[in-house]
This record gives sequence, C-alpha cells and structure tokens, in this order.
Amino acid sequence: MKRVFIVALPLFVFFGCSGRNLNKIALEGAAGRQAAAVSQTTKSEKVATPVRYDFKVVAEYPHATSSYTQGLLWHDGFLYEGTGQYGQSMLKCVHMKTGIDLRAISLGQSLFGEGIAVHGDNIYQLTWQEGQCKVYQISDFRPIRTIRYDGEGWGLASDGQYLYMSDGTDKIVVRDPETFRAVREFTVRTDRGNVQYLNELEWVDGELWANVYTTNMIVRINPENGHVVGIIELEGLQKRADKLPTDDVLNGIAYDAATGRIWVTGKNWNKLYEIELNAK
Repeated sequence: MKRVFIVALPLFVFFGCSGRNLNKIALEGAAGRQAAAVSQTTKSEKVATPVRYDFKVVAEYPHATSSYTQGLLWHDGFLYEGTGQYGQSMLKCVHMKTGIDLRAISLGQSLFGEGIAVHGDNIYQLTWQEGQCKVYQISDFRPIRTIRYDGEGWGLASDGQYLYMSDGTDKIVVRDPETFRAVREFTVRTDRGNVQYLNELEWVDGELWANVYTTNMIVRINPENGHVVGIIELEGLQKRADKLPTDDVLNGIAYDAATGRIWVTGKNWNKLYEIELNAK
C-alpha cells in the first residue's frame, strides 16, 4: 500500500496518512483536495497561472470493476491497462468497446503493478515499492527483461525518446529507456506552489499530463520546466448511478495522437469515459 507523509506549512491545507485509500480522507470539496496536493515553494521563478478546463463526456465504454487502474494508454487501435494490488496486478490489452481482455499477464503475488508506457516495440510496467520495471514485447507480452531502480514507481509515459516517471511526490524523473538511467528531473509547480501526489502519466501532444492522486484533477505540465500550464477539473465525471461502493480514486489517462481522442477512468470504476475539454 502507498504511504504518504506531508509536513504542514502555513497558508495551505495538508494532511498526513498511510494507506492506499487516501481518498477516504474527509476533505471539504474539490478546492480542499486541490489545496492538499499543493505545497508552498521557495522557487523564485515566475510561473504563469494555469488555464482551467472543464469537460464534456462524448462516449462511455465498459471498464472492469476488478481493475485497480494504475496505468492506461492507447496504442495501434487497442487500449492497454496496468493494474495494481498484490496478487491482482496485471498488464492487459483490452477491447475498448466491450471491456473484454484480449491478452493479459499477471505480475504474481509479490509485485504491485503501477504505471505503463509504450516505447518502440516494447511496453514498460513499473512496480510500486519493489524497484522493478518489467519490459515486455508489446505484440504478445513476451517478457524481455527486468530493470532495477531505486525508490517508488507510480506513473510512466514516453515522448518517443525518453521515459518520464513519477513517484508520488512533486518530482518527475526523465529516464533513458535502454539503461533506465536518470537523465534529468524537474519539479512540477503552479503559480501557487509545488504539486504533490503526481500519479499516472500520459504524453499528450508535447505536454505531460498527470493525475493528482486523491483528487479529480489532471495537471497539464510543460516538460521543459515543470510548469503546470493547465488544470483539468473532472469533478462530476461519474453519474450517480455509476458509482459503486468499491470505487477508488480517478486514475488513468489515454490519448490517441492520430485522432486527438482522450479517455479517462478510475480505480475499480465500471466506465471508461471519452471526454472533450473546454477552457473556462
């Protein structure tokens, strides 16, 4: 289970807790959750106020409620999903319109699956605290190798040249896909401060998008300097009838570069949502 410790600072709301289900913490509305994810920064660099976006649902698709979604992506006409929880973590290729698994491989009992990314002919899958990145051939999920790394793994994305990795903090590490060596890192921040709990990642048209764990918010990040250029507010995405007692937090972003389509979902949700964005 993920464990997060936050040190209280003035002017912002903070909390400290342990456990994977941090969404159970009672925070007062979306504004409270957002404030909890933002900490003060001592950076003197000027950061512009990010553009805020709301959304429109244009289509809904079935999503397996057994899938504790950790990574999501679209590649060559298929949806790929990495799931978590010990004994339940998998890498799957999913038929989007039916939600049926076309191909799947288990990570076993001892690994907690996290973010995924396609790079070249391979698909990479992080693990949470085990320090292992599994690399598979994307065509048949044949295991290629296991890469070791230090620290926690949360989200992963590729820009075609490098891999971008989150660990639940305000940092993104840029890695060489062959060696997994850290090439550089940057801090993600808005004009209000650093953004904590960066989780699932997706490369979208030159930007890095990140779910912010425990919130209904996605931040759009300039990967050159870490500045948040946009905030997507997804409060109210689920209809009341679609909410289940087993639901966990919003997590999972997939993008089709050929069409511009965007899909989002959550951990153990019963729906995958195709959305369009509108600047406020």
